[in-house]
Amino acid sequence: MIEIKTSAELDAMRGAGLVVARALELLAEAVRPGVSTAELDELAEQTIRDAGAVPSFKGYHGFPASICASVNEQVVHGIPSARQVLADGDLVSIDCGAILDGWHGDAAVTVPVGSVGAVDLALSEATRRSMLAGIEAIQPDGWLNDVSRAVEAATHRAEREHGRRYGIVRDYGGHGIGRAMHMDPFLPNYGRPGKGSRLRVGMAIAIEPMLTLGSPRTDELADGWTVVTRDGSRAAHWEHTVAITEDGPWVLTAPPD
Repeated sequence: MIEIKTSAELDAMRGAGLVVARALELLAEAVRPGVSTAELDELAEQTIRDAGAVPSFKGYHGFPASICASVNEQVVHGIPSARQVLADGDLVSIDCGAILDGWHGDAAVTVPVGSVGAVDLALSEATRRSMLAGIEAIQPDGWLNDVSRAVEAATHRAEREHGRRYGIVRDYGGHGIGRAMHMDPFLPNYGRPGKGSRLRVGMAIAIEPMLTLGSPRTDELADGWTVVTRDGSRAAHWEHTVAITEDGPWVLTAPPD
């Protein structure tokens, strides 16, 4: 069953989304060479708790931190560490979740560290634009795979514009969200339109494309969490929590402005 929320419940989810938005804003400002991902995690947890919320990730199936910090070839679920010190030219994807009054918000950004090459910046921008295309495709009485296809099509447009191929990670994707962080339905980042579940007013979905500079194939490290590209190519990850309303998509994790 896909959870349907009332307008009041979506308003409550917006509260959690604003906590996540603020945390990611501060984290992006804190990213620089010499900063460890453990320091970013401490900042995230303090920001979330100061807002009266609880980190979604900490303790989730045993995950030990409040954010996922995935650097370069790490796609998702990177565990923050004092030993993981950011260097000039790195790309770091930061995934953050918060629970406020029982409702979840979940979003991710990819942030350049210092001076980053044009190819890596283009990868991140292609991923962000694919996410935005998916958001625009969310409409009442549409189909879930319309969103998947919009993400895929935007990726292919970026490929033509940038003159290179991007790997669309297939083993991970978006998901329903609400009173739990991961709920039905699963949202792949590729597919044929007009398929999957019907989109209904009151649904909330996390849209999160992950693109690579090489193969879309991934492996999980021995820590049981960190997902890396199999060929060692760099990856980017962007995510927003989006509600379906009568007027179309409402990005619950967008900043206030």
